[in-house]
Amino acid sequence: MIIPVRCFSCGKPIGHLWKEFKERVATGESAKKVFDELDLERYCCRAMFLGQEDYIELVGKFKKS
Repeated sequence: MIIPVRCFSCGKPIGHLWKEFKERVATGESAKKVFDELDLERYCCRAMFLGQEDYIELVGKFKKS
C-alpha cells in the first residue's frame, strides 16, 4: 500500500514524512524518537505509520488478466 497523503482521522498532511521515517527506523532509531522529531504527536497519525506495509512491489509483480 502507498502511504496516504493525509491522516484519515485528523486530516494532518503526513505523506511527505514517510520516506524519512522509513529510512531512520531502518538505520536503527526508535520509532518513538523519530515520531517526536517529525512532530507526529497524535496517536492517529502514528498509527498510520505503524500500520503501513510496503506491498507495492509485491502487487506490481502480478499482471492484470
